[in-house]
Amino acid sequence: MEKIKKSNNEWKTILAPEQFRILREKNTEAPFTGKLLYNKKKGLYVCAACGNKLFRSNTKYESGTGWPSFWDTYSKSSVVLKKETGPMGRIEVMCNRCGSHLGHVFDDGPKPTGKHYCINSASLVFNEKKGK
Repeated sequence: MEKIKKSNNEWKTILAPEQFRILREKNTEAPFTGKLLYNKKKGLYVCAACGNKLFRSNTKYESGTGWPSFWDTYSKSSVVLKKETGPMGRIEVMCNRCGSHLGHVFDDGPKPTGKHYCINSASLVFNEKKGK
């Protein structure tokens, strides 16, 4: 996978302000406000910054946390996980192609993986599957 590197000024011209705040500055959208939280359509979720394939709709589930939640990634190489320093010790989820912050992963998800990828709607673009 070819990596994408851009300066913050370049990202600012491409991303909406909320997307920049989340994807590049590692902030979080308020719970229950994301446009994709209740999306139930079939398709593919891609990185809002670079279009990298991240999650399939059939791995999305209702976690009750207020953010879109997935139990698996599109592929093993879709995302990079990084342990954050600090008292919470969360695991950050980043796009493997452009390094954008997507959200966090926890070990309280459903089977078969037991993973809970808690992802900001603003970090995603949904591409609906057309046809049957």
